[in-house]
Amino acid sequence: MNQQTRLGGATTALAAATLAFLTTLTIGGGAAMAADCPVDGGTVRFGVEPFDTAPRLTPIYEKIGAMISEKLGCPVKVFVATNYNAEIEAMRNGKLEIGEFGPLGYVLAHQVAKAEAVAAFSNKEGKPDNYWASLVTYPNSDIKTVADIRRHSFAFSDPASTSGHLFPAYGLRKAGLDPEKDIKAIYAGSHTASFEALYNHKVDAGELNSEQLESAIQRGHYKDGDLVFLWKSDPIPTDPICLRGDLPDAFKKKLTEILQNLDLTSIDEADRKVMGMHGTRFVPQTDAAYNGIRDLVKTLNIDLAKLS
Repeated sequence: MNQQTRLGGATTALAAATLAFLTTLTIGGGAAMAADCPVDGGTVRFGVEPFDTAPRLTPIYEKIGAMISEKLGCPVKVFVATNYNAEIEAMRNGKLEIGEFGPLGYVLAHQVAKAEAVAAFSNKEGKPDNYWASLVTYPNSDIKTVADIRRHSFAFSDPASTSGHLFPAYGLRKAGLDPEKDIKAIYAGSHTASFEALYNHKVDAGELNSEQLESAIQRGHYKDGDLVFLWKSDPIPTDPICLRGDLPDAFKKKLTEILQNLDLTSIDEADRKVMGMHGTRFVPQTDAAYNGIRDLVKTLNIDLAKLS
């Protein structure tokens, strides 16, 4: 029997939630002519996946939206999505021009919403950055190995999350566990929610990625020894910054050049860490960088259609 549940009874009501985002910001470019900004009356809409809370992400992406607006000459409206699929649905319905998706979310968005990866966060060497996923429990639990998670409650973040579902499911399967049958799977709705569920001992084990760990450290909500790491993934390519593929070619080219060379040194270092950045800029990224995610989807026999 499938034992998956959702904390707080949350469900993904995609049609209703397409634009039910937590935060909406319109930034700059008020004098731009619609001819120069040929989308939605001249406004470029930028969706951000909810990898942290909206109050934490909003001021960071407000600054990034302002940078894009200044270089593009168009107003930029920033949305922090309520869930991963709401952002994908928004782009599928032509409601977003730019989207920051998680790697798995991008693979799905590329398949169903014409998303095209053009940029990513940089590392210190100026190359596309990466991060990691993990399986964790709390000290003094009776879980000592991944195999011990059998029959225990486990917090995933979101079904369409790379580090919050895909890689944790892979880590469980490597230990001989079926994530659909052998554990009491809970979808908390976000990385922050799954972290809090574990931190407060509402579940026995759960996922934790390096970005959420850094955010918790920044909030003073984590110190070494608070959690026990049972398994860590290999490096995962970080979130791509994507454009909707059916934008006018000249406009898409201009926006791509801006995104691939956006200098983020004016963003506070602590905020860049929350974003998962180890460098200081966006750099070019390609669709092929996420073929490893596609291979893992096949290995785990995940039906992407069921995530959309």
